[in-house]
Amino acid sequence: MEDFRRNLRVFLAFFTPSFGWLALFFLAPLVIIFLYSVGETVSLTEVKTTWTFANYARLTEPEIVTLFIRSLWLAGISTVICLLVGYPVALVIATAPPKWKPWLLLIVILPFWTNLLIRTYALLNILGTRGRVNDLFEWIWVQADGALRFVGLGEYQLLGEEYEPIVFLGRWSGVIIGLVYVHLPFTVLPIYAALERLERSYLEASLDLGAGQWRTFRSILLPMTMVGVITAAIITFIPMLGSYLTPALLGRGQVDMIANVIERQFKGANDWPFGAAMSLFLLYVTFIILALQAIAAMRRSRLRGREHG
Repeated sequence: MEDFRRNLRVFLAFFTPSFGWLALFFLAPLVIIFLYSVGETVSLTEVKTTWTFANYARLTEPEIVTLFIRSLWLAGISTVICLLVGYPVALVIATAPPKWKPWLLLIVILPFWTNLLIRTYALLNILGTRGRVNDLFEWIWVQADGALRFVGLGEYQLLGEEYEPIVFLGRWSGVIIGLVYVHLPFTVLPIYAALERLERSYLEASLDLGAGQWRTFRSILLPMTMVGVITAAIITFIPMLGSYLTPALLGRGQVDMIANVIERQFKGANDWPFGAAMSLFLLYVTFIILALQAIAAMRRSRLRGREHG
């Protein structure tokens, strides 16, 4: 505190531009959106602030509640898949030889070098009914059918007449695949950072004392890296919850998430007050999640302080 007061001018010199930037491009837009959310549309291009909360009351309508539940479910399932896939990947990178770690991390970060729109269009080519995945499955189908005919079982038509393509686009499965693909690096990197800080002697001691690989993972490795796992889950789940492009392209209008409906309120429906209310509600959910994570971190810090005290 003494250093702060002694160098007040220096502090203000750094603080003022940063605060001005945040106030102009973060706080001011939030205030405008809030004023829209408590207003009414009075013409095609005008929204009047009437301080009504009817737009927030509309959030309890059954179709909107269903939309939020669907968005939470898709984001939650995708986050769980990212954790199940990302933890082993992060573990492999953390235990790799030092000369290979930069290259493995580069592979994880490499998708960020390509625009998200281009990557999503690539997924359209991969997951389409005539995409690469269905081409592979059709080839396997043909080979299996040929093998059955070779052993004399083809006449029973165990595999049917012809291959039926698997439909991913316009279904929740395609949206989940897209969400996992886009956000998986956000899961891998925090877990990798937690694994890098881990003291390896605890694992060696557990194995030396007779604990197996699974028990060492469950009792030592996972609890000691749980902070990284929780961080990864939060920074993966929150962007997923507000995803727009992935469900818009892969969902084909059949699997909407919150951001897709918000976009239609501002464009197609011209209902800016309701779109603003939905946007702020999504922001409230995000703040609640971050607040709960901060409270949990404070409690963990206090418990560690008591143990060391």
